[in-house]
Amino acid sequence: MEATLRFELRQDKVNRKGEHPLMLIIRVSGQRRKVGTGVKLQPELWDNDNQKIVNLTQKQKTNLQKLYGGITTKNQLTQYQEELFSMVNKIKTLESKFLYEGISYSADMIVEALKGSVTVKTKKEDPSNLVYDFIDRYIVEHKLTRVKGSLVVYKSLKKHLKNYQIKTKTNIRFDKIDYSFMHAFQNFLIGWEERHETTGTLKTLNNITIGKQLSTLKTFLGYAKRQGIKVNDGFKDFSIKKDKLEVIALTQEELDLLFNFNLTLNKRLDQVRDVFCFSCVTGFRFSDLQQLRREHIKEMEIRLTIKKTKEHSIVPLNSYSKAILEKYIDLASPIPMISNQKFNKYIKELCKLAGIDDPIEIIRYKGATKQSTIYRKYEVISAHTGRKTFATLSLEKGIPAETVMKITGHADYKSFQRYVKVTEERKRNEMQKAWGAPV
Repeated sequence: MEATLRFELRQDKVNRKGEHPLMLIIRVSGQRRKVGTGVKLQPELWDNDNQKIVNLTQKQKTNLQKLYGGITTKNQLTQYQEELFSMVNKIKTLESKFLYEGISYSADMIVEALKGSVTVKTKKEDPSNLVYDFIDRYIVEHKLTRVKGSLVVYKSLKKHLKNYQIKTKTNIRFDKIDYSFMHAFQNFLIGWEERHETTGTLKTLNNITIGKQLSTLKTFLGYAKRQGIKVNDGFKDFSIKKDKLEVIALTQEELDLLFNFNLTLNKRLDQVRDVFCFSCVTGFRFSDLQQLRREHIKEMEIRLTIKKTKEHSIVPLNSYSKAILEKYIDLASPIPMISNQKFNKYIKELCKLAGIDDPIEIIRYKGATKQSTIYRKYEVISAHTGRKTFATLSLEKGIPAETVMKITGHADYKSFQRYVKVTEERKRNEMQKAWGAPV
């Protein structure tokens, strides 16, 4: 039921400059409606087959000047083209919203929703709106195919772009986001500060968060270009330096300590321990543990479609995971799940109780400024530590990296490589601890 959109010049109406009003024809399930775009063009400036404004040669411009006594400027034509893109994008966003909400829509409904925003215009539309509208469209179109949390970064990107626009008094345009813009935007993010509404504490961004914002912007620009938007290719030359993240994982001794820890008097932490250990020995993300059902367990393996990647996964059971599943054989679900927020709170409490409190240095950079903080290990353990523990310990046990990646669902060796490096570091530390460091 997707709408068919087509622009056409009105042949029955023309002004003294030889310009015809450009109309948008919307067709949905046989219903046809016309909408004014506010754009007026001489016929020579419109390519009806390719549905776009024509870039004339100097000779053609001269001929047009003689024929009509005037010609629309290049900047005005660029503005018109952006307005047409914006109009189409708004309709696509409306369609995506209707589909997401399960609403059967018509051409009349689309026109009604557009009223007041894309009907006859009396002033130029801010070109920044095209970028912001497109971010909104991206979010709506990917709600059904992306994990909810993964789209939050696009909302943050929109907020930071608007803040940059306010501070620099610069319009955000697709055709102006080049290498220089990316560099200036990066510097803006490094210096960004904001007071927390509730606590009043000062919020800043470290290089990891800044890198994520810039990477998201590059991904978004590539998406816009594939959708037919005229994008400045200069952004591609901008390289993003990504600081290395620490791999927080349990050692085999810490895993065994938790697995055998006596929690008979604390059912809450007992269940949290089992869920965490299950993640440590299967490599499943917390989101996949939440969707785990008994029908996913086939004899000595778990067959599950990964929520984040939509890829099919087969994870063999081992003595640890089998014991945990048998413990909850009478439960409706395979393991006792709670919310992610509560889990992250309780797992820290559990690990502190178990004495997993070695000092851990977390290093972050804000621009070129190094920020080092020492934590107790239980303070930095979260639900995702389970998956990291599985990857790290599996490599230490001699399982080939390709096999571990197949189980965890890592498609890119570059992102998986940090686990290989951390195990080499751990081997070196253990060797020196047991046999003494070389002098």
